[in-house]
Amino acid sequence: MTISIAHLGPTGTYSEAAAIAYAHWLTRTTGQSCLLCPYANIAQTLQAVADQQTLLGVVPIENSIQGSVAVTLDTLWKLDTLQIQKALILPVSHALISISSNLADIKTVYSHPQALAQCRQWLDQHLPLVQLIATNSTTEALENLPQNPHAAAISSQRAAQLYQLPILVADINDYPDNCTRFWVVGLTPTHQGSHLSLAFSTAANVPGALMKPLQVFAERNINMSRIESRPTKRSLGEYLFFIDLEGSQADEPLQSALAELPQHTAILKILGNYSVFTIRQGEIIEA
Repeated sequence: MTISIAHLGPTGTYSEAAAIAYAHWLTRTTGQSCLLCPYANIAQTLQAVADQQTLLGVVPIENSIQGSVAVTLDTLWKLDTLQIQKALILPVSHALISISSNLADIKTVYSHPQALAQCRQWLDQHLPLVQLIATNSTTEALENLPQNPHAAAISSQRAAQLYQLPILVADINDYPDNCTRFWVVGLTPTHQGSHLSLAFSTAANVPGALMKPLQVFAERNINMSRIESRPTKRSLGEYLFFIDLEGSQADEPLQSALAELPQHTAILKILGNYSVFTIRQGEIIEA
């Protein structure tokens, strides 16, 4: 059996790098071969898994500099069937790629909005007058660079090698310990792991509406490693809440909390119970 894995394309993206590392790990641990399937954006990547075009998907969820990836959260809320299988942490180092040999010649810089934001301070200092243009991925603009000596793109050194393009400046992200967390998603529910992610809406926008669900975890000494709000898109001031918890669904405290939580929420979605792995030199090791 071949395991198909959707990811944000085209070739050379950080999502592809995470998907390749996960594919290698799957082949090594299960003996099954993997097929990588690139998609034009994150929403399409997740939809491909929901529609069973692929068995799994790898999508970015959070960056250590810029925080959560909103489209991933919003799409996971919309697609009820998806479940998180694993979390992958990938170190990220951005490079400025261009056929130009001089920063002064650069007039336009292309990249994914997250990458542009992760290099904001460097861009303000070294290229304060350039036009920044957002793309669907960090590699989308690379094919057009050979025809434009006044353009550059922010992408990975790996992408520069794949597209045979010169690196004008390496390591331009504002903070050296930059990393992105990815979720591996599929349709199979998982019930064990070191972390559990869920999302919920509250019954009404009244005092204590958020405190009551959070108290369920505090009373059982369950640690929250992350909480994020997103607009419901129905009315200004209405929010959904995404929470990461430490623990396994097989443990009694978490089972008890999940049993009580529906009393304090309008809609509750368990996104998955999973373990966290880190990627070093293209290979997955347990975090």
